[in-house]
Amino acid sequence: MFSRRGLLAAAGATALPLPALAQGSYPTRTVSLLVGFAPGGGTDIIARLLQPALQAEFGQAIAIENRAGGSGTIAATTNARGRPDGYQMLMTTVSASAVVPPTMKPPPFDIIADQTAVVLAGTVPLVAVVPLESPAQDFAGFIAHAKANPGKLNYSSSGVATQQHLAAAALSFAAGLDMTHIPFRGTGQAVNEVLAGRIDIAIDTLPTYLPHIRSGRVRALATTLPARVPTLPDVPTIAESGFPDFDAAVWYMVMGPPGLPAAISERWVQAVNKALSDPALRQRVAEAGFIPGGGTSADAAALLRRDAAKYAEVIRRANIQFD
Repeated sequence: MFSRRGLLAAAGATALPLPALAQGSYPTRTVSLLVGFAPGGGTDIIARLLQPALQAEFGQAIAIENRAGGSGTIAATTNARGRPDGYQMLMTTVSASAVVPPTMKPPPFDIIADQTAVVLAGTVPLVAVVPLESPAQDFAGFIAHAKANPGKLNYSSSGVATQQHLAAAALSFAAGLDMTHIPFRGTGQAVNEVLAGRIDIAIDTLPTYLPHIRSGRVRALATTLPARVPTLPDVPTIAESGFPDFDAAVWYMVMGPPGLPAAISERWVQAVNKALSDPALRQRVAEAGFIPGGGTSADAAALLRRDAAKYAEVIRRANIQFD
């Protein structure tokens, strides 16, 4: 574990010349954008959707680096230790930056002091899917199947305490189900297991499974927002399927290291907002299953704080621990 005092001291030592750089020529070389999950998951998808527009706006390459593991916290920790010069940024999730770190012993970084919330990239609902060979033809059918086979079914996630894990655990608690959690190093790995029929159910990000739903390779049973998703209008919500209070989503955010100068942060805010204001890109983002983001750094910071508090209570009640 690193020393937060040392981290902040290092940030302060490099911060003075950075605002002038940001106001002038930033960036002047390739920018690395860390992604804490394997290719194919929601974090990777939104990063690659934004990549061409960001490259055009910055006039420099945006190199996406997938560093999977630790439920996204390996990349988030790398970000927390990074030099605050804007040349290594992070596309992160609510789980990796707001939920998982406090459950680790010791926490790898402080979710407020050791990262800089920059701008919301997008939000997605989750969707419950089963393999085609599953006997469950609808959500009620899956609940009945799981209750008839206590301890025999499993569910996947992209890591302990991720939103996929929390959503499935919350459903199990609400419905009185006994299922085994199978965490992976990223959603992409879990998808292959679902497609192969070795996972009984996944409650995962819509962009990850939407192509497979559309191609008929998995069966969508329900979505997780209170209202139905426009891209899947015939798929009911979990809320309307007998669990009226069920509401879950995942957000994706551009995050910087602690001490990131405001000028660099604002440069990213302007670039992401400009990208998402383009009708063609906005349509592609929506068709992929995302609700486009945007807004200010203050908005992003408020969202980080709000959901950190919200999910800390969920984890406490569910007694979820990161081993």
